[in-house]
Amino acid sequence: MSKTALIIGAGPAGLTAATELLERTDIHPIVLESTRQIGGISQTVNYKGNRMDIGGHRFFSKNKRVTDWWQALMPLQGSPALDDILLDKQKPLAQAGPDPEKEDGVMLMRERVSRIFFLRKFFDYPISVKWATFAGLGIKNTFAAVTGYMKAVIHKLPETSLENFYINRFGRPLYEMFFEDYTTKVWGIHPSQIGADWGAQRVKGLSIFALLKDVMTRPFRSGKSGQKNVETSLIEQFVYPKYGPGQLWTLASARVQRLGGEVLTEHEVTGITVRDKRVTAVKVNTPDGTKTIECDYCFSSMPIRDLVSALDGIVIPDRVATIARELPYRDFITVGVLAKKLRITNSTHIRTWENRVPDTWIYVQERDVKVGRLQLFNNWSPYMVKDYRNTVFIGLEYFCNEGDELWQMPEESFTKMAVDELAKIDILDPSDVLDVTEVKIKKAYPAYFGSYKDLGEVRQFLDGIPNLWCIGRNGQHRYNNMDHSMLTAMEAVDNIVAGIDQKDNVWNVNTESEYHEQK
Repeated sequence: MSKTALIIGAGPAGLTAATELLERTDIHPIVLESTRQIGGISQTVNYKGNRMDIGGHRFFSKNKRVTDWWQALMPLQGSPALDDILLDKQKPLAQAGPDPEKEDGVMLMRERVSRIFFLRKFFDYPISVKWATFAGLGIKNTFAAVTGYMKAVIHKLPETSLENFYINRFGRPLYEMFFEDYTTKVWGIHPSQIGADWGAQRVKGLSIFALLKDVMTRPFRSGKSGQKNVETSLIEQFVYPKYGPGQLWTLASARVQRLGGEVLTEHEVTGITVRDKRVTAVKVNTPDGTKTIECDYCFSSMPIRDLVSALDGIVIPDRVATIARELPYRDFITVGVLAKKLRITNSTHIRTWENRVPDTWIYVQERDVKVGRLQLFNNWSPYMVKDYRNTVFIGLEYFCNEGDELWQMPEESFTKMAVDELAKIDILDPSDVLDVTEVKIKKAYPAYFGSYKDLGEVRQFLDGIPNLWCIGRNGQHRYNNMDHSMLTAMEAVDNIVAGIDQKDNVWNVNTESEYHEQK
C-alpha cells in the first residue's frame, strides 16, 4: 500500500516536492493550497490580458539541477521573441527550441537591467564604479562617498545589524544614499534594527571590491557561461517564461496531476495532528466543508507562525509558541498601471521599442514617495502586455503590514495615490493612464528582526517531528529566491529516498556560499 505525503502550499517548494516524490518514489503527494492561485508569490496575475509578475522573478540559478528542472518544463526559445523581431536584435537561441511567436511553453532569454531612481536621476543597480555615477552624485557627494568607503576599509564595524553590514562594504555615505531609506521602506523599520543575516543571505559577497572586479573582468566574459562566478546581483541575463512565472508553476501543477498526484486549491489547513511525534493527519477547510486527510509525510511551506499554531496533539513549549507567534512578516501591495507611454525615456546604449526605458526593475530611493520599486512588465516579456507596441504596463510595489494604513486604504484611493506618486517623480503623466488595478499579498516577506533571532529554538522543536519537512520561503522563514525554495524541497525528498530523518541539509540551503557554486 502506497504512502501519502500532504504538501501544504502550491508554490515553488510545494510543487517541486510533489514532482520529485512522483518521479523518484511511490509516495502519493496531495498538494493543499488555501487560495485559488497556483505559484504562491511566484504567481502571475492576468488583468484584462495584461499580466503582472508579483514581486518580479528572474529565473537564474547556479544549480544545474534547478535549471534542468525548469528547462524540462519550458525549453529555451529557438526563435526571436516579439521585441527582438521589432528591433532586429540578436539573442542566444537554443537549437531546435520552440518559437515564442507560435508556441506558449517557452522560456525567453532576457537582459537584466535594474537601476536606482534617486535625485530624479538613474543610477546603476548595484551602484557601479564609473563616471556616470560620480557625475550623477555631484562633486560633494562623490567626495563623501570615496572618503567614507576608505574609512570603512580601515575601520570595520561589528556586524550586529544590517546597517553595519552595508557600511562595512560601501561606507556610510553610500549606505545613507542608496540603502538606508529603501531598506526602511521594505521592512518598515530602520536597518540598525534588522539582523545582518539578511545582508549575508541576499547580498553575500557584493561590495565595492566585487563591483570593481566585475568591471575589470566583464570584457573577458561571454554568454551565460561567463556568469557562473558573478555575484547574483550582477547577473546580466536570465531566462523567463513567456507569460510570467505563474505559467511555469501552472504547468508544474498540471504535470503533478498528470503523474498521478493531486493539487487541491481552496483547501486551507487549519489543524495538523501529531501522534507519537509524527504528523498523522491534516485538517482542512474546503468549499464543501471541513475534512481530515491522513498522511505518512507532511511538507510545510506555510508560514512558521501558522504552522506552530496549527499543531495539535503535541506539547508546544511556551517559549517556542511565543517565538513563532511573534515572527514578523512584511506584506505587499502591487498597483498595476496601464499607460500610453512614460515620461522617462531611454538614455542607455540598449536599443528599445519606442525608446522606452529598458529596466525590468527600478528601485525608487526618493524620500518624498511611498512606492519602493517599479516593475516594467513589457521588459520582462513582450507577451506580458496585451498591446505591447502601443502601451506600457508597470507595477508599483508598496511594502506594508496587514491591517496598517496602506493595507486598509480603499482600492480607489490607493491606486490614485500610486498614479499621483508616479506623476510627482516625473515617471508618467496621469492623462496617459488607461487603467489601474491592485493586488495584495499577505506574508510576502519573512522579516529578520524581532523574534527571528530566536528562530533556532523553533526549528529545533519542529525538527523533533521526523516526518515534518519545512520547505520554501515561509516554511523556513527565510528570504529565499525561487531556486533556493525549490532546492529545499529537493533536499527533503533526497533525505526521504535515502531514509534519513535529519534536516540540516534542508535548512542549510542558501546559507553557505559554496552551496550555490556546486554543479
